[in-house]
Amino acid sequence: MSDMSDQISEEITYDDFMKVDLRVGKVVEAERVPKSTKLIRMQVDFGSFKRQILAGVGETFEVTDLISKQFTFVVNLAPRKMMGFESHGMMLATGEDSKHLSLVSPDKEIENGLRAH
Repeated sequence: MSDMSDQISEEITYDDFMKVDLRVGKVVEAERVPKSTKLIRMQVDFGSFKRQILAGVGETFEVTDLISKQFTFVVNLAPRKMMGFESHGMMLATGEDSKHLSLVSPDKEIENGLRAH
């Protein structure tokens, strides 16, 4: 199943986009969520704060692929409970399907917590 589509989502304004808080964070801990093939539970350091974030990247990545690396996250999503754990953000990824993902990350190490523009 492919997520690729010629359909563009509903248009939003610049002000709508600016509501999304995208920040770089470093994964300091990660573990697979029991009874899930996709979910990985991470503790992410954003410099002045840390968050628990669950991401459905477990069919492409091992926890060892994530620990000590920086990625881009949405940090102002309302918390969501998944498989008994609460997620406080979203890891940005793209790909054809959940088995072929690529993660959004800076091309060099930068300060944790920097906001994307």
